[in-house]
Amino acid sequence: MVNAASSLGITGLGQIAINVHDLPRAVAFYRDVLGLPFLFAAGSMAFFDCGGVRLLLGTPDRPELNHPSSILYFRVPEIQPAYQYLLAKNAAIESAPRLIARMPTCDLWMAAFHDSEDNLLELMSEAPRAA
Repeated sequence: MVNAASSLGITGLGQIAINVHDLPRAVAFYRDVLGLPFLFAAGSMAFFDCGGVRLLLGTPDRPELNHPSSILYFRVPEIQPAYQYLLAKNAAIESAPRLIARMPTCDLWMAAFHDSEDNLLELMSEAPRAA
């Protein structure tokens, strides 16, 4: 059976867009709090590199696009130090690190926070389990 996605040649995510209302404030958050590398700006948009996926921050140009974003899950090697870093940067925390699932080889941990535009984001860490 042919997979419809593979027939398009999709190899992964190339870009994700997040709606913002104050572009300079959002750029400062993603650059200075999350530490994502700033790539370039174009008009009412700013672009960052997120591990090879381009993250676009932009102001909605039509009313139907003016809504909160999907939840982005940022992979981190260890949840506690990353969470402490967000606290030190005064990020708006939604929930402290919590165990989501015990999997065969690791434990999945997440911590939720809001960006400068009140979009919900999550840190995620797959902590290896002791053998």
